[in-house]
This record gives sequence, structure tokens and C-alpha cells, in this order.
Amino acid sequence: MGIEKYKPDLEIAKQSQTHDEFYELDALNCKENLGENQFDICVAFDVIEHFTKKEGLQLLADMEKMASKRVIIFTPNGFLPQQGFEKGDFQEHLSGWDVDEMRTLGYNVIGLNGLKSLRTQHYRLKYKPQAFWVIVSWITQFYCRNHPHQAAAILCWKNIKNV
Repeated sequence: MGIEKYKPDLEIAKQSQTHDEFYELDALNCKENLGENQFDICVAFDVIEHFTKKEGLQLLADMEKMASKRVIIFTPNGFLPQQGFEKGDFQEHLSGWDVDEMRTLGYNVIGLNGLKSLRTQHYRLKYKPQAFWVIVSWITQFYCRNHPHQAAAILCWKNIKNV
């Protein structure tokens, strides 16, 4: 099941058949609309940074109540400035989440997308020629996996016992 607040992106997801079911829904209203312990795993890829810190903490708490086994979060490592592409598309980054913070919240964390110093908005590479820096970024991913403080993005997971 997939949820999306921005209707044009929801339509793209439907056309791409990324999920079996789709809901036009704000992530902050999921628990209220879908209930607790409804899913084995709740996943949010590139979502939490689009909320304020307070809202993001509420999203994590809700996901932990909705999942019976695990919550998985993928987000930029720290605050990554990003504006939307068009008005009302909810693409602006309003918060940043880092390794230490996620670990304090009980999440396991690994680093992804290579070195943070190589990336800019939308994870675009800063340097040219791009073909060369794609390779450099890919190679640095092996280092960043176990050194997430240096990574462009973090993958976080928390095992839940809501049985």
C-alpha cells in the first residue's frame, strides 16, 4: 500500500504500479485513518525530512504504532536544503535527521549514497565530469555504509514488538 499527499505524484505512482493500493493521504494522518498494528513493516523513503522536526517525531511514533515488526526510514544525513519544483508539491525540506539522533530514538543506522560532501540538492552530484564523480560516489558508498556520519543519506530501521 502506498500513500501520497500530492495528487500529481499519486497519479504517477498509480501509472508506475508501485503498489497494489494507493491512498491520497497525509502521512501524519495515517494512524488515524488506518489504525494500529495494521502492517508488518512501515517504510518511509525520503519522507520525514519534508516535515518539521515536531511533525517528524510524531510520524515516527505513529509508524511505530502502525507496524507490528519493523519501521524503516531513508532520509538525507542531516539537513539538506531543498526547495520544491512547483508550488504545493511538498518537496521542500523542513528538517534534517542525523545518525546520532536516529540512534538515540532506537534506530539502527547505515550510510548510503556515498560521501555527503559529493552531493547537493536532490542528491545531485556537485562536481563534473559527472560520469567520473558517479564512480567516485559509488566507491565511497562501501566506506559510508559502516561510517554513516560521512554518508549523504542514512537508512534507519527499528524492530518493533507490537503484538
